Amino acid sequence: MKPLKERFEKEILPKFMADHGITNPMAAPIPQKVVLNMGIGEALKDKGVVEPLLKDLEVIAGQKPTPTKAKKSIADYGLRKGDVVGLKVTLRRDRMWHFIDKLINIVLPRVKDFRGISPTAFDAKGTYTLGVTELVVFPEIDATKVVKAKGFAITITFSNGTKELTSDLMKRLGFIFKE
Repeated sequence: MKPLKERFEKEILPKFMADHGITNPMAAPIPQKVVLNMGIGEALKDKGVVEPLLKDLEVIAGQKPTPTKAKKSIADYGLRKGDVVGLKVTLRRDRMWHFIDKLINIVLPRVKDFRGISPTAFDAKGTYTLGVTELVVFPEIDATKVVKAKGFAITITFSNGTKELTSDLMKRLGFIFKE
């Protein structure tokens, strides 16, 4: 089976453009980046939780995540400016295509009681955000070694488009939406 990027360029995109009357390839919505974002507020109480989650996210993404730090102090939460409150990693080009392919063909089918992803999680520009509740649905993660069960958000950003266009493109890529 061909890699998703190759199928997209040679089969999916030309047919998509013809069906929607798009003549210029630059006007078609094309995936630009995938952002994986994990909030780890519990790191305020237990600093030891950051390192294992950072390693897990690095294994899933294939590149090192960046810690997200608090911008200001909030005394009620015990939060100080500069404390690590999350992890994020941005995938582009080949890593992005590899991750989308893995998400469609391996990860989503492994989700318990999977009936499709939400058809309403688009913003006005067609960016799609999906939540994964557990890391263990990724084949790289060993369920016996997971210290903390944690989920994260996956955001797929397209070059341009609308909800309708990007929704149709995602269906053609292989995403399954709930009815």
